[in-house]
Amino acid sequence: MHRLPDLIAVPTTAGTGSETTLAAVITDPERHHKYPINDFSLIPHYAILDYHVTLGLPPHVTATTGMDALTHAVEAYIGRSTTRHTRAMAVEAAALIHTYLKRAYDNGQDKEARERMQRAAYCAGIAFTQSYVGYAHGVAHSLGGRYGIAHGLANAVLLPILLEEYGESCYKRLGRLARACGAAPETASDEAASRAFIDWIKEMNRSMGIPEHLTGIRRADIPAMARFADAESNPLYPVPKLMDAKELEKLYYLAAGELLLD
Repeated sequence: MHRLPDLIAVPTTAGTGSETTLAAVITDPERHHKYPINDFSLIPHYAILDYHVTLGLPPHVTATTGMDALTHAVEAYIGRSTTRHTRAMAVEAAALIHTYLKRAYDNGQDKEARERMQRAAYCAGIAFTQSYVGYAHGVAHSLGGRYGIAHGLANAVLLPILLEEYGESCYKRLGRLARACGAAPETASDEAASRAFIDWIKEMNRSMGIPEHLTGIRRADIPAMARFADAESNPLYPVPKLMDAKELEKLYYLAAGELLLD
């Protein structure tokens, strides 16, 4: 076995966390499918977090990549394969996003916000590369492969939908995260804190021009996409509540809303 050359990653957005993760995605344009792959050799040896390269990033890209980072943090935190370290990283990421994402969106030249968002994406990347993600990612990958929907946009729309579908199965963990990152009062119950967190996500999406639903989803494509999401997610992702392909189909209908195409 030969030693790999040094891999140095310089992120130009604040979302994917790929500068510290073991994950990559291959797109098959012929089959309209995205294949996520995981391997320790994909983890960069060094990461250079230089906020200067993100100054002036378009608002929509800022918003969707930021919500992608939040999805990483949330799915890692509420999953069933966490450690003290990954939980701490997820909390730090969520707290930074809670404070700085809207600032970065409103003012692309806000140096502090840009720097803090890069840190948030990095922390969220550490959290999910060790504790994995959940069904939002499985469904988002299938939508990206089939329709070319940007991954961050898909995650932003799917995250509140999925958290509501998880229901009480994620209240304890999500409530704890909500209180820790400042999205809910410290005195709020797990359920109340969880609902406050979901409401905050929806409000963030609305305030940054992220739509409530995704366009272009066709009813006839949903069973196949759900099978792809099922194959990716089960049993790898340690989700709070297991869903099979049939149950995952509901997420596509909810994501499309009245925009669903026949």
